[in-house]
Amino acid sequence: MSQLVFLHGPGAGACADAFHHQLEHFPNSVAPTLPGHLEGSRCPDVARYTDWVRGWLWAQGLKHDLVLVGYTLGASIALQYGLDYPDEVKGLVVMTVAARPKTRPAGTYELRLRAAEDPKGYEEWLAYQRHAMKLVKPDVRERLIERHRQVGPLSQFHDLKAIDAFDVRDRLAMLEPKLLILRGMDDPTNPPEYEKEIHDAVPGSRYVKLSGAGHFPPTEIPDEVNALIEEFVATL
Repeated sequence: MSQLVFLHGPGAGACADAFHHQLEHFPNSVAPTLPGHLEGSRCPDVARYTDWVRGWLWAQGLKHDLVLVGYTLGASIALQYGLDYPDEVKGLVVMTVAARPKTRPAGTYELRLRAAEDPKGYEEWLAYQRHAMKLVKPDVRERLIERHRQVGPLSQFHDLKAIDAFDVRDRLAMLEPKLLILRGMDDPTNPPEYEKEIHDAVPGSRYVKLSGAGHFPPTEIPDEVNALIEEFVATL
């Protein structure tokens, strides 16, 4: 039986709460909150986060038939895990992800650094989080904003740096686990279509574009994403 594992990123609360709908929908699924997000010490890069996730899963006896589902940093971790430990992974569902360093708008990193130093910058940063989550239902969005307050802007700064140093282009064609790639078509941050590059590089992958979703499809359109995950798992 497949074991669903949901991996969060630096947005949508920067913790496992982003997968509230999935944890309710899928019995026995798990969603670790990464170190440095609410508690613990952050990892310096995607490879170290991947090893932490693997240790977390192994500690619970979850070593085989994994289906890793992630967005942004969590998607990078899922790809790294699938490449490094293919015997443990049956499938990957990734979204809002690149297999190479991303290109960020000017001021992306400075916004987080300023938020850590200046009250006005902090409110600007929180306003940006609300904007990025504008497609999330208001009650859920405000719960996730509160998580952002607890995690803080520096964690997000370091996560973005980790994402932007991630590069597995030279290994993608060797990816063994089955791959489903999702992209929200109404992302307010309007990133390049990095997902298509991954789809083109991985034989047999499936690429689905989702209307009404943006940066965080599982949180924005949970019913549609859950149905896609169910369909994907049934093929494994």
